[in-house]
Amino acid sequence: MKRIIATGLVLALLACMVSASASPAGTPADPLISVSQLQGAFATSLRNAIHGALNSATDMSLNRLNNVFRQRTGYSFAQRFTPISLSAGESVALSTGSSFIMLSGSADITVEHGSVINISTAGQVPSGTQLVQFQRYFIVENTSALITARSPTTGHVDGFYSLGGASLPTQMPLPFLDVPPDSWFFEAVGFVFENLLFTGTSPTTFSPNSPMTRAMFVTVLHRHAGTPPVGAGGGFSDVVDPGRYYFDAVAWASANGIVTGFADGTFAPNTAITREQMAAIMFRYATHSSRDMAAPGNAFDTFPDRGAISGYAVEAMRWAVAWEIIRGSGGRLLPRNTATRAEVAQIIYNFEAGSL
Repeated sequence: MKRIIATGLVLALLACMVSASASPAGTPADPLISVSQLQGAFATSLRNAIHGALNSATDMSLNRLNNVFRQRTGYSFAQRFTPISLSAGESVALSTGSSFIMLSGSADITVEHGSVINISTAGQVPSGTQLVQFQRYFIVENTSALITARSPTTGHVDGFYSLGGASLPTQMPLPFLDVPPDSWFFEAVGFVFENLLFTGTSPTTFSPNSPMTRAMFVTVLHRHAGTPPVGAGGGFSDVVDPGRYYFDAVAWASANGIVTGFADGTFAPNTAITREQMAAIMFRYATHSSRDMAAPGNAFDTFPDRGAISGYAVEAMRWAVAWEIIRGSGGRLLPRNTATRAEVAQIIYNFEAGSL
């Protein structure tokens, strides 16, 4: 009797296995997802969804950026090659980062500032040159140019352009909605952005009031120095990952005595930098850069809170005040206060503009 029951159970189990194996994976009869499904339809669908979402987000950001340029400057930003047509005598103005390919007709190029490169021939284009069809003309940094049609002309343009013949400025307008032209930090932000010392926190925001970390500040100085190569890491126990954006900058600053870290062997890269720390690092950076380290005048002595400065930073703060790199806030130096991105941009701008 036991053998009969056991045989029956085995047969029933085999029947279930046959039924399950006969059912396609992913169906109610077999809800398991097979490897082939993950690598096939599911993965393809997921990739398509991600690709679509990224494209949509990119297009939205670029369209918003285009609207910012239109509102502030009256000219357009072509995010991809855009067809344009010119009647005889009409012009299109181009500025830094844009390029033009003439498809039909004839036109001349006037280089108002800087240089234009013919990418197709790898040669510089003199002002007054007649364009060649199907060759790409690229407007380099700090350059503006005007293309004027001799006859009805068609072409493709990308980057910054303005139809109607108006000349464009050589400097690109700031794309940041949170940096209005009447703000006290507008000129400084323009300087650090155009010189690639700072990037925005998004395509249209600078976040001027956000705190500046120690890692961010040293990274800015490393860029200011021309991103010189570095050797080994700086030896800080909390700066060990070469994949971090600030690793090379901290290693460079440590190797050149620009930063020293803390007594416990850390650098504290993600800690907001204080004004006195910033003065001390700037002082060492200026020394490394062979700047004038004298501190003429007695401007430092007029600040009532100068006694609150830590001993290691007194000489640095005196120097920074003498050269108006740090000018105080409300008549005070506020040495222990942290610094914002806008304040650091202004200090870097003051450092560059000073007679050092």
